[in-house]
Order: sequence, then C-alpha cells, then structure tokens
Amino acid sequence: MARRGSRHNSRGQVGARTAKAGELIRRIIASELELIEDERLHLVSLTGVEVDRDLHTAVVYFTTFDRDDDPEIDEAFDEYRGSLRHAVSQQTSLRRAPELEFRPDITLRSAERIEQLLTQEADRPPVPDLENDNDGEAAE
Repeated sequence: MARRGSRHNSRGQVGARTAKAGELIRRIIASELELIEDERLHLVSLTGVEVDRDLHTAVVYFTTFDRDDDPEIDEAFDEYRGSLRHAVSQQTSLRRAPELEFRPDITLRSAERIEQLLTQEADRPPVPDLENDNDGEAAE
C-alpha cells in the first residue's frame, strides 16, 4: 500500500510540502537579509530554495549584479548562516531548522550567455552552400 502524503512523487520530484517549506524559508531569509547592515549583501537577491526530502538541508540560490562568484558574498553568507538559520527556526513550525547552503544561481547567467550566442549567430553572414552550388557544374 502506498503512503499517502508522500513528500516526493514516484519520479522523485519535490512534493508540495517541501516546496512550501522552501518558499517559506526563502521569504524568511530575504526579510532577514534586509535587516543586515552588510555592504556585501546589499545587491543579493534570493531566487529560490530547494529543501531536501527530510527537511534536513535547504539550498538557498541567490543572484547579484555581475558578482555571483564573489568570494566576499560567500564569506558574508558563512558569517550570517547561524543567525539566518536561527531566524528560520524561530519563524517556522519545523521541528528542526534545516542546515543552510548558499549557492549562486547560474540559470540567469546561462540564459544571458545563450542569448548572447544566439545574437552573435544571427549577426554572422550566411555560409555558402557548396553542395548545391550550381557554378561548379556550369564550368564542366
């Protein structure tokens, strides 16, 4: 008999419970970041949170303006990880606050790079089709 209320469906996708927990954690951390007076985190925007099945770990994805790989941002998140986790603990009804991991969200940069490549490709002159070139046949 299948368990009802499973956190993941048969394909291993995140269920409604973990998605709700992730969104709640994202909102809590975003509001806490607004209260932190640290220049390193001023232009940080949270793009999402993925919570694992057992709610033990939450991966917080962020983006900034051209500074996603900045080690200073990583240092700031390391410095505030405990207080952010404490805020999550205080503001949720979770039995235990998940461990927080902070990772840059590369989807926006990837999309920008794809857009740049497509634009470059569209600006290139067309390559002549040598197989269907009729000039070569006329010379024989």
